[in-house]
Amino acid sequence: MRAVAEALGGVSADARFVTGTGGETLPAGIDPKTVIVERSVPISTLGDALLAWEMNGEPVPHAHGGPLRLIIPGYSGVNNIKYIKRLAFTRDQTDAAIQATRYRIAPPGTKESPSQPAVWEMDPKSWINSPSPEAGPVRRGWVQIHGVALGGMQAPRRVDVSLDGGKTWREASFIGPNLGRYAWRPFVLQAELKPGTYVLASRVTDSQGKVQVETTPENVGGYLNSGWRAHALQITVA
Repeated sequence: MRAVAEALGGVSADARFVTGTGGETLPAGIDPKTVIVERSVPISTLGDALLAWEMNGEPVPHAHGGPLRLIIPGYSGVNNIKYIKRLAFTRDQTDAAIQATRYRIAPPGTKESPSQPAVWEMDPKSWINSPSPEAGPVRRGWVQIHGVALGGMQAPRRVDVSLDGGKTWREASFIGPNLGRYAWRPFVLQAELKPGTYVLASRVTDSQGKVQVETTPENVGGYLNSGWRAHALQITVA
């Protein structure tokens, strides 16, 4: 997106936000600002933001926002505007409802409003995919514990796995290619499990030393829930 802005003459000095507008057909007879998908993010995102028309070497499917989608790496998905039709560099955030009174970090018992933090940057987060409780008892012996980790705004540096609900931790290993700062990283820990009950949890640390939190402060919308405690799994080994 930076290259596009530069080709069009650059960004004005007073611009503080990147504001993207989706191309959905809006219902007639209602205020467009109540339903339009229009989000503003800080101008600092300009360096890494993308206007994407291809995904995995193919045109972006309509279901994923094609023909053109705004991608803000490290930011929550609501900011990645589908079927983008307008991009502006603005002094103020949009007053569309999806920005002003929704997707705000509002404490329980309050209403979302522009005075509260917007749902923007993601924090480090990870979780374990297998073994899972749904698969039934795990056979005793050596077990491969698999999961995925994301550094949020920074690259993930390490992942630790707990077998006892966070009392003790063991460093896991990343597997597969490193696809960049904002990419998910699969990880694995091999552990010998004896019969009993285990509470599996994972905790990622990013390249700047920021550690995944144990619990995320509650908010009205339940946004940005990255706490490792809520994603822990209890399994039985037989």
